[in-house]
Amino acid sequence: MHAVSYTAQWMAAARALESERDDALYTDPLARELAAPKGFELIERYEGGGLLPFISIRTKYLDDAISSALADGGIDQVVLIAAGMDTRAFRLDWPEDVTVYEADHGPLIEEKRRRLDALGAVPRTDRREVPADLTGPWMPELHKAGFDPSRPTLWVAEALTFFLTEEQAGELLRLLAAESAPGSRLAFDILGRALLRSPFSKPFLDQLAADGTPWIFGTDEPEEFVRAHGWKVTDLTEPGEPGAGEGRWPYQVQPRSRRGANRLWLISAESVAG
Repeated sequence: MHAVSYTAQWMAAARALESERDDALYTDPLARELAAPKGFELIERYEGGGLLPFISIRTKYLDDAISSALADGGIDQVVLIAAGMDTRAFRLDWPEDVTVYEADHGPLIEEKRRRLDALGAVPRTDRREVPADLTGPWMPELHKAGFDPSRPTLWVAEALTFFLTEEQAGELLRLLAAESAPGSRLAFDILGRALLRSPFSKPFLDQLAADGTPWIFGTDEPEEFVRAHGWKVTDLTEPGEPGAGEGRWPYQVQPRSRRGANRLWLISAESVAG
């Protein structure tokens, strides 16, 4: 499987470990099987730095962002970009008539389908696979699967922008904005730029780079970055704040006024057109 799919297995392993906690923020009963063969090995390889609690907090934040967007009404299509081994279509409660599109590269989608079929997993909503090369023009494949850009959309991009250049991340947001009807929303995460330069993060970042999956992009001005590419931030949260794993984050949340702090941004936004 492609190297990026190892990231997907690593995320699945993290979700499995969270699901087995007594105080789990969510439960993903499929995650352990989807983490094979290297997911738990990678968890040990990348241990430390608050990574596991961050993945758990981010997963819960995006779960809640999906539930909130759909509860407000008006959105009936959700696009999971670089969906990996995500199982939200199988584990969340979905309103009727919601379509979930899972976009990722073809080999990963095929492997995921094989595993889910072997587990007898049944999605709780209309789930559509979108095999596409996300580094190239992938919108035609999404349209082919039934996506309608004239209807409001919720886009979810989990753990994606880390692996992009700043230009690529901006292009992604602009692309999503161009395909978004009024009322569309976006939920995703971005690294703080300072984290990419931190001595505290260096051993972990060096290991990622050695494994061929380096973290590249971060910003310390997320509102400005999002606004410059067609979106308006409606919620900006850091792990440990209310609504984002308060009590589960092992570090003190730093005030925004402190420059140079290591940050991990959890973001909800709405299209400027909306």
